[in-house]
Amino acid sequence: MARSKSHKRAQRRAAGKHGYTEVPLPSGRFLDALTSGGGRATEVERSGKYNRLLNAADRLREAGTPQKVLVVPHNDIDLAVEAMREVGITGTVKNITGSKKKRVRW
Repeated sequence: MARSKSHKRAQRRAAGKHGYTEVPLPSGRFLDALTSGGGRATEVERSGKYNRLLNAADRLREAGTPQKVLVVPHNDIDLAVEAMREVGITGTVKNITGSKKKRVRW
């Protein structure tokens, strides 16, 4: 399925000037964005569906980077925090514009 314009924009913003988008993971899945130094992995999930948030959090866990960021629409921040806790990872949940964020400690 094709990515929406806002999804691609969020990916590029998260990757930074010299970062990477659509990074392959060992399992064959793809990570949305990775910074150039490999220190921050970012997943963008706009659907608001809990099982898709769990999958995004699982991809972040597989990335194995020190910083993990899950970007979701503002209304889904609390649901994304629950998904990250269920998967068992520590990281940050931000809204798409970046104006709000919550730290998740497992």
